[in-house]
Amino acid sequence: MTQGYLRTPDAAKYLGIGQSTLERKRIDGSGPQFRQLGARIVTYSVADLDAWASQQVLNSTSERVAA
Repeated sequence: MTQGYLRTPDAAKYLGIGQSTLERKRIDGSGPQFRQLGARIVTYSVADLDAWASQQVLNSTSERVAA
């Protein structure tokens, strides 16, 4: 397992999604856990990104991803 923290642009790239998508998910609570280290500094643990991505598994397009 990779250790460390990524800021939003790198976390989005790591997940293969857009930065604005990750920001939206942070606002609506459907994204991975994050840490806010200051007014404008948001980081994501690589372990939390991996855990969140692992929960986004579907068997068909008719299923909905859990928030």
